Amino acid sequence: MTDLIPAPPVPRIPVAGGGTFPVRRIYCVGRNFADHAREMGANAPASAAERGQPMFFMKPADAIVTGDAPVPYPPATSDLHHEVELVVALGQDAPDGVLPVDQAMSLVLAYGVGLDLTRRDLQAAAKAKGGPWDIAKGFDHSAPVSMLVPATQVGELAPLELSLEVNGQTRQHSTLDDMIWNVPEILHELSRLYALRAGDLVFMGTPAGVAALRPGDRFSARLGNIARRDGMIAG
Repeated sequence: MTDLIPAPPVPRIPVAGGGTFPVRRIYCVGRNFADHAREMGANAPASAAERGQPMFFMKPADAIVTGDAPVPYPPATSDLHHEVELVVALGQDAPDGVLPVDQAMSLVLAYGVGLDLTRRDLQAAAKAKGGPWDIAKGFDHSAPVSMLVPATQVGELAPLELSLEVNGQTRQHSTLDDMIWNVPEILHELSRLYALRAGDLVFMGTPAGVAALRPGDRFSARLGNIARRDGMIAG
């Protein structure tokens, strides 16, 4: 059957060493650092037994902004916030059923660092009405992301530093061992809800320090010395 319109291009992220990663879906984890949960007014678990269930939301695949391309300031907001995050890229399909935690890391192809940009004023308005806040998260250009680095070159995640500078000043900083749910646990929980596939990205949540970005601001998101995404907010 002939397409009635041209097929849109598949969003792709460069991979260190060559090749690109075609993006299928973007899953995001909310409140995965206790300090950020508290700064957003939510209760943070005091122990693993109190974690409950992770919170998930999604962004469209074409929300990614790669390379050093500027990030347009989005419409309909006057309070755009940054949230720096570990990005996990899946290179294999999950088996049918719930993915066991001890098998989850076999799906991971690569890692990067990215920003979960948020229209905070729209999110707050939606929360106040008890409604969904998709428009606060899943908008155009809301997922700037670095080049991906193969997992075989990364090693242990827990001690890696996750940080964000804006105009040369540190805004966010933490180590990945501060995550409430780690990568295999998150993949396990996602598999209860979705069929995970090669091409999926998972944004793993942000530490405290989220704040506003303005047109002209320059940012530098870093995952230790593994991955880096520098860019500017275009007005």
